[in-house]
Amino acid sequence: MSDSTEFGKAPSGGAASGPPAFESAEALTEALSGQDYVIDPGFAVVVHLATALERPLLLEGPAGVGKTELAKSLAAASGRRLIRLQCYEGLDDGRALYEWDYGKQLMHVQMLRDRIGELLSGTTTMAEATARLQEQDTGLYTEYFLSARPLLEAVLSDDPVVLLVDEVDRTEESMEALLLEVLAERQVTVPEIGTFTARSTPWVVLTSNDTRELSPALKRRCLHYQVDFPTPERETEIVSRRAPEVAADVVADVVELARRLRGFPLRKSPSISEVIDAARAAAVLGLATTGEVEKVRSALLSALLKYGSDRELAVRRLDEGEPEAEVDVATDEGWVRRSSRPADTTSGAFGKGRASSGATRAEADRARRMRR
Repeated sequence: MSDSTEFGKAPSGGAASGPPAFESAEALTEALSGQDYVIDPGFAVVVHLATALERPLLLEGPAGVGKTELAKSLAAASGRRLIRLQCYEGLDDGRALYEWDYGKQLMHVQMLRDRIGELLSGTTTMAEATARLQEQDTGLYTEYFLSARPLLEAVLSDDPVVLLVDEVDRTEESMEALLLEVLAERQVTVPEIGTFTARSTPWVVLTSNDTRELSPALKRRCLHYQVDFPTPERETEIVSRRAPEVAADVVADVVELARRLRGFPLRKSPSISEVIDAARAAAVLGLATTGEVEKVRSALLSALLKYGSDRELAVRRLDEGEPEAEVDVATDEGWVRRSSRPADTTSGAFGKGRASSGATRAEADRARRMRR
């Protein structure tokens, strides 16, 4: 097995440096704004720290709040190439790390076959011929025959990149173990060759929709930020930037409709991108001033809601003003009545215990203590 320094490290002995990190959170905010990505001040500070410290950044939160878009905008704003690993159930190292190019290897074997006769000329016994073959390096297991997948591609890149590991919670826990070496050591081990150490330092962004709890080992290696739906004011700004052709009053009305829908216990709440689609649909339908959304609400719900049951519930509550059910919740001030709507869309889809915000978990813990 070869030495890792033969493959991975830059000639200077360390990972190559790329474009300079942003000087401050304000500079990062301005750069992302140039990509039409609107970021909260607190979020900007955490992203700035991740880039300055070159630490992986784990973003958790409901689907559709801009986690993936942050990685895309960060790559564009920094001038780095984006490498994306889209996670899914059943993802293995062959799709995430590397595969051997069997076609190339087969052609190489056929070429070697033509040379074997010359190599074995002069041998008189099978043992002698075998010994002579074993002395030769066939070269079948070298970097030339590797098909790099996203994780190895990021490690082998001479230019710094942004590595996006999207929806990591959709994979099995065993897949997290493969990520640990990349996140902690910035390296990938190929058993047949050796260890590839990063030739440059990638910025790593992992996203999770909170469908399952990630392992402490993975979280320990990352900076963490919980991304939630933006305030109506900030979402209005986001939609206006992405759909500048839509009148400001119409954007505000569509955002307000989305806010009301998110207050219902839906299987899937409207994402920001779906709100942008609804705003553009409103403009196509001729809306130009405030107060006209109700006229085309049925059409806009096609852009905002993607489940029949969600649409039926939303129409019923919007038309009839059906109140949300309330439950008793334990707080520091005692028991209070609150909406039964789950803290996020994941809780609504998967139920309690699968994933919830820190505030919800804390309230549940306090409730258990008070019952005792």
